[in-house]
Amino acid sequence: MPVMVQALVPVFALIVLGHLFRRWAFPSVEFWPQAERFTYYVLFPAMLVFKLGQARLPASAYGETALLIGSMLLAMTVVLAVTQFFWRWSGPVFSSVYQGAIRFNSYVALAAGGMLLGDDGLSLTAIAVAVMVPLINLLCILMFSLMTTDGPARLGPVLRAIASNPLIIGSVLGVIWSYFEIGFHPLLAGTLEPLSNLALPMGLMTVGAGLQLKALRGGSVPFVVSSVLKLLLFPLMATGLAVLLGLDGTLVQVAILLATLPTATSAYILARQLGGDAPLMAGIISGQTLLAMVSIPLMLSILW
Repeated sequence: MPVMVQALVPVFALIVLGHLFRRWAFPSVEFWPQAERFTYYVLFPAMLVFKLGQARLPASAYGETALLIGSMLLAMTVVLAVTQFFWRWSGPVFSSVYQGAIRFNSYVALAAGGMLLGDDGLSLTAIAVAVMVPLINLLCILMFSLMTTDGPARLGPVLRAIASNPLIIGSVLGVIWSYFEIGFHPLLAGTLEPLSNLALPMGLMTVGAGLQLKALRGGSVPFVVSSVLKLLLFPLMATGLAVLLGLDGTLVQVAILLATLPTATSAYILARQLGGDAPLMAGIISGQTLLAMVSIPLMLSILW
């Protein structure tokens, strides 16, 4: 437990630091949205190419990762459908509960994966992220199409967004680089390595800068249900599915870690664009990020 806490404290310390800097308007109010764009489009893709490009993972790791991640998302979708059968929330409310219970924060995933599991763990985490991102987006769009009243969501723009997602592009390039054992010329490595080193701290601070603590006022049943499913039940489900599928080792640790993470900040954007309950989504994102500071070390100490 002390080793785990020692690895996780810097993750959450950087999130808090980013939130404080944003509140203090340091270096400026306009800085943090641009820093998030720079991190998303430049720093994280560079890190994924560099780290994955150096990894030497067995071919079986890719299939096992896809199998476990797909099973986790399908199982949680079934649980959420049962939950909606009992609570019968409106479409916009359920859309926020759904996103809050099934999405995960990629920045925190990659940072925690690297700090807790080293470079091999970071590589597997990156592969899992590359599998989860398109699957989650497709599931969320299908859910919006079924549950919201603003008409069916268009799949084409979402597929284009997935295909152009910098994290997916960086992961695919890194896997190709690794598979063909291309290696990095010292000049290329000298450029990618500093960008890679900057990605995780900047990414975590932008997570903190994006928190909307005012949205936590008047906590609701949908917030509680979504958070319990995401932060407590999902890691237990991931563990059970790994045992059922006969998997073990670092891959299972990565899956459990991903399942414990708070929901993604991008869920708020999707809620605004596709007719979801955006204020509720903002509260779920901020609340889960704060709760995760306690739930992640607790669940990992129990399940790892």
